Amino acid sequence: MAVTLEEAPWLGWILVKALMRFAFMVANNVFAIPSYLLYVLILQPLRVLDSQLFWYIEGIMFKWLLGIVASWGWYAGYTVMEWGEDVEAISKDEAVMLVNHQATGDVCTLMMCLQDKGLVVAQMMWLMDHIFKYTNFGIISLIHGDFFIRQGKSHRDQQLLLLKKHLENNYRSRDRKWIVLFPEGGFLRKRRETSQAFAKKNNLPFLTHVTLPRIGATKIILNTLVARQENGAPAGGDAKELDSKSQGLQWVIDTTIAYPKAEPLDIQTWILGYRKPTVTHVHYRIFPIKDVPLETEDDLTDWLYQRFIEKEDLLSHFYKTGAFPPPKDHTEAVSREMTLSNLRLFLLHSFTFLSGYMWYNIIQYFYHCLF
Repeated sequence: MAVTLEEAPWLGWILVKALMRFAFMVANNVFAIPSYLLYVLILQPLRVLDSQLFWYIEGIMFKWLLGIVASWGWYAGYTVMEWGEDVEAISKDEAVMLVNHQATGDVCTLMMCLQDKGLVVAQMMWLMDHIFKYTNFGIISLIHGDFFIRQGKSHRDQQLLLLKKHLENNYRSRDRKWIVLFPEGGFLRKRRETSQAFAKKNNLPFLTHVTLPRIGATKIILNTLVARQENGAPAGGDAKELDSKSQGLQWVIDTTIAYPKAEPLDIQTWILGYRKPTVTHVHYRIFPIKDVPLETEDDLTDWLYQRFIEKEDLLSHFYKTGAFPPPKDHTEAVSREMTLSNLRLFLLHSFTFLSGYMWYNIIQYFYHCLF
């Protein structure tokens, strides 16, 4: 499309702004990631003496780093409107978030909207595609204890065994509370056609805004982390029978992300900010774990399919009306605008750059002493 004379200054400003934002993002990474690694390294003796305190401090630094990522979108005018139930009320309980997946911006959106939910971000474990291991943030996620899962039938069984072992070794030993999972196993645009073909073959509903979820990782998480009562039933939600330190996984948070006009944000847009300010909408529904059928894989599959069929209805309503439907027995849906503190973001960035400067001088000092 040809650029008119009137549009040229505006496009020029968009380009300059994108380059400035990219430079700022690079500077953030250059200062923040080495600083995090060096803080973790110097705290290793504490990990031996008091591992709980070590992982608490690491979690706080991890939350700060995700806050910096969230700030890139916040400064570009990409905000979040929250709908449905109040997930902050269960922020201290163990829960798994089941999220629909449209683009890389979904992760950034969650990083933003969970910043004001207490220590959730600090105590959260992410399940993400293995390709993210090789990004600039991969080393941080590895240290934090996130799990990188390799997609494909040839890897599926092995990956599920590795996930089970990872949860047993890292989830409670690092005092993790929430797990973020994208059960569809890929982006909507990549999986929609395959999912619709599978649905047609198996006489399942035809979905447009989501795809049918894969059961493997969800099953492993629930079977590994849900505590059991003496009769074998799940002990979660309002259960009082469990006497152990952890009550186990207590909630499933069904999380639905919707973008205006079904145009999702990607990580490039989040960083460069070349898209006009937009509001992403996030809808929450909370299910007690005792209401999730864990007896057989078929029961769990049917339950999970039903949640995504309901997501389809939620998104269809949103794209038609611009709002999510009200809950049962309510006449109106209530939304909450999520906000970030500009002062807090300023302090985070200041701490990052000051830490980087401090470590640079420390390393330079020892270098001159040794050489």
